[in-house]
Amino acid sequence: MSVQPLADPPRDLKEIAAIEQSLLFPAFTARTAWELGFRLRSRLLDFPEPAVVNISLANANQLLFHSVTRSGTQADNDIWVARKRATVLRWGFSSWYMHNKLGGDEAKFAAKYMLGEGAGQYAIHGGGFPIRVEGVEGIVGVIVVSGLAQHQDHQIIVETVQKYLKDQ
Repeated sequence: MSVQPLADPPRDLKEIAAIEQSLLFPAFTARTAWELGFRLRSRLLDFPEPAVVNISLANANQLLFHSVTRSGTQADNDIWVARKRATVLRWGFSSWYMHNKLGGDEAKFAAKYMLGEGAGQYAIHGGGFPIRVEGVEGIVGVIVVSGLAQHQDHQIIVETVQKYLKDQ
């Protein structure tokens, strides 16, 4: 069985934002999170690297789905999950968007937003993605993948959400 390759995600901010804005769920429940998380985990099994999938609500910090794909993940993966999630919640865009906005420059990111010692709470690496629901203002949750290359962490979420929404 061959691995279905992921498309290269765009790097243009307008294009990234347009994709994010277009992926609206009609509703988002614990069942939605489980179905989506299962699909993400299943898709990630195509890759040899171990990865983490995490889906949580925004306002209550409630964890709805968390799974690893195989042995080999580390506690560090969960730290990356928390940092990517924090970035999405604070700026309202994917962590891939923020990566491209600042050219991946961590020092520039920390300086621009005056993060000081708190800069380590955030990650501008792809893999954190906002969950938006039709008719609801703001972000209702965050999907995070950690374990692949950052552009793959981002793109696997985009492609899986697109397919999920199309299948509904």
